[in-house]
Amino acid sequence: MQIISGIYKNRPLKSPMNEKTHPMGSREKLALFNMLLPYLEGSVVLDAYAGSGALGLEALSRGAKFVTFVESSGKVAKTIKENIRSLDETAEENSEIIVREIAKFQPKENYDLIIADPPYNNFHPEEIESLASFLKPAGILALSHPGDAPTFSGLSLQKSHTYAAATISIYKKS
Repeated sequence: MQIISGIYKNRPLKSPMNEKTHPMGSREKLALFNMLLPYLEGSVVLDAYAGSGALGLEALSRGAKFVTFVESSGKVAKTIKENIRSLDETAEENSEIIVREIAKFQPKENYDLIIADPPYNNFHPEEIESLASFLKPAGILALSHPGDAPTFSGLSLQKSHTYAAATISIYKKS
């Protein structure tokens, strides 16, 4: 697993040895970030269900200003910390890791972009819908999920593409 593009292009990333995480495939990650390209430069990002932190680090690499990683497992969060440290001091200064269930997370600020790649075997649309309250006006929610694109109050679906068992949907805060 590695960063695909940007200032940290081709940097390797560690993956947590944990059956609960499912790193996004490189094809899906490339498609996701191609869809997010217009929203990344200078954005404040939340990487919800962060896992290895690969999606948030890809956002940093491609011009995000700051990334908050939220991960429920302290052990998995250590992998995020190692991945950030493997990049440079700027990555450390422009990121924070919060160990907490996403349902119990309360942000200090709202986000321009939220990337959510929850575990498919524990997918709760109501948790995803609550993330919309963390978005700035016209903010973007990028969601990787099983099946058809869910409908969420306060969010309008912008685009949705299916790749094997994963669907990537982009929503905009109304």
